[in-house]
Amino acid sequence: MTGNSTADTTRDDTGHGTFTQLMLDRAQRLADHDAHIFLRDSGTGTGITAEHLTYGGLDRAARALAVRLRERGAAGQPVLLLHPPGPDFLKAFIGCLYAGAIAVPAPLPGDRGERLQRVTGIIKDTGAQLVLTDTANAPEVSLWLATAGRGDVVCLASDIDDGTDPGDWKAPLTGPDDLAFLQYTSGSTSKPRGVMVSHRNLLANQATIQRALRTTSADRFGSWLPHYHDMGLIAHLLHPLWLGSASVQMSSTAFVKRPVRWLKMIEQHGVTIGGGPNFCYDLCLRRVTDEQLATLDLTNWRLALNGAEPVRAQTLEAFAARFGAAGLRADSVYPAYGLAEATLMVSGGTPGRPYSWLTVDGAGLERDTLRAPVTGHGARTLVSSGTADDFDLRIVDPVDGGELPAGHVGEIWLRGDSVAQGYWRKPLETAETFHATLAGGDGGYLRTGDLGVLDGGELYVTGRLKEVIILNGHNIYPQDIEWAVREASPALGAGHGAVFTVGADREQLVVVQEVRAPHADHERLQALACRVQALIGRDFDVPAANVVLLRPGTLRRTTSGKVQRTLMRKLFLGGQLSALYEVLDPEVQGLVQPHPAVDEPLPVTAGGRWRDTSW
Repeated sequence: MTGNSTADTTRDDTGHGTFTQLMLDRAQRLADHDAHIFLRDSGTGTGITAEHLTYGGLDRAARALAVRLRERGAAGQPVLLLHPPGPDFLKAFIGCLYAGAIAVPAPLPGDRGERLQRVTGIIKDTGAQLVLTDTANAPEVSLWLATAGRGDVVCLASDIDDGTDPGDWKAPLTGPDDLAFLQYTSGSTSKPRGVMVSHRNLLANQATIQRALRTTSADRFGSWLPHYHDMGLIAHLLHPLWLGSASVQMSSTAFVKRPVRWLKMIEQHGVTIGGGPNFCYDLCLRRVTDEQLATLDLTNWRLALNGAEPVRAQTLEAFAARFGAAGLRADSVYPAYGLAEATLMVSGGTPGRPYSWLTVDGAGLERDTLRAPVTGHGARTLVSSGTADDFDLRIVDPVDGGELPAGHVGEIWLRGDSVAQGYWRKPLETAETFHATLAGGDGGYLRTGDLGVLDGGELYVTGRLKEVIILNGHNIYPQDIEWAVREASPALGAGHGAVFTVGADREQLVVVQEVRAPHADHERLQALACRVQALIGRDFDVPAANVVLLRPGTLRRTTSGKVQRTLMRKLFLGGQLSALYEVLDPEVQGLVQPHPAVDEPLPVTAGGRWRDTSW
């Protein structure tokens, strides 16, 4: 997993061969300048405290930590970083680079649910023997390690000043092809996949971001995204360091509780670039009041990045229109495309120019072609993700590997310096995903699993070939939720379920589940549906407003037993599911078409619709 640091003299656009070298240079040149500002909510109603971390302070803390890591044999080894939001994570991350270790950002495990399972899967996959956290969370992390059967792993509080002299630090023998970090993404909780990002990959993608966004050291980035999220880490924390600028961060909890705080942060701290997934803009539209809007000044917000999940034209238009009253320019909204397997950013538009969009025939799109909408038929608006200037991008038939011409939908394949090294300790998946070959024999492509089309040289992402659901910034495998629902009650465990999303005013989750509860009345079915909603909200941190309970044997599966989620979604939208009980968001209910195969509509009762039947 390491390269030859003495033989490779590769340099990035800033003249550095590794991100470590870049950070040493930044510390020397910008020692007294802010590298990071964290806005900490006091939690007592007394306001928000701004914690400033300078380049010099970051460098000293990273050197001292690196000495401690090297003493524990961390060089060349994965080190799990389990920190709450704040500057301690950034110190730990740079400390790993200074030690020649492989940083592994991850969320704190918590005490239950999907996050606990995810972090447990990550530490098992990495084989890490060292975990860094802060003093406040060290007892809980140590307990988690013991219960996860990893009591042999050392848990180290990175924020303790144990008297280690930063002057004892020695530069690691790190080269461009050594791994900088592992980005865990897009895998199920049971089989997480760590994307191996080298220093060369990281520096190449930083240059890609700079060229696409036209960033300078005068730009300041502001985010609420978690530091273990690739967009939060690479674009909002590391890119400012690459530029010699500063990042401003608040916790995602603070943002979700009061979205206006993020917008206030942008105004008060001179943020010029900041963004997140599509859902965060929807949240601002719903939760920022007119009174709050009247107090905002967003004239300096140069780019409002929208990526990491499907970008909706309706959201872009509505956000620009409403917050234009606060000085946001319409051309500031900036849709982009990227993925962790390509380090982060792949394509984007031209800053200062409005994004492009296409209105196409929905039926034609389902048949993988672009054509003009037909009157009386469903139309779909696609948002351009701009051009991928630093990549060799092809649109490919995912079945036969043949390259498709412009105007045809296929899988997005990529080749370039930003494409990561593969998946940690998964050689077969790495070969399949990172070393794909076109039908003509040209090889070395990354299969993204995303579907897209080129029109006028610009990329339009149309959907996902893989089954992962991206909702509210979360990558969710439907089978994870399906299994969790079955374990919620014996009445649900005896059946099968399907989870999918539908597009209403926003993308929404739908849970269809068989239930076996003879003589169940309305109250029992309602209680089961509420239990499902509470479980998903608690363990997966996404809303589940739509639950449909079916008779046993209703769910469609293949002969091998695989759930046919696409078919179940089609039957649901076509009104062809005869539910025993359902609770649906009104916007989703409006998408369901009446169908003659289904008898009279379910009577509406308080909390949901149910059918009294004998089974």
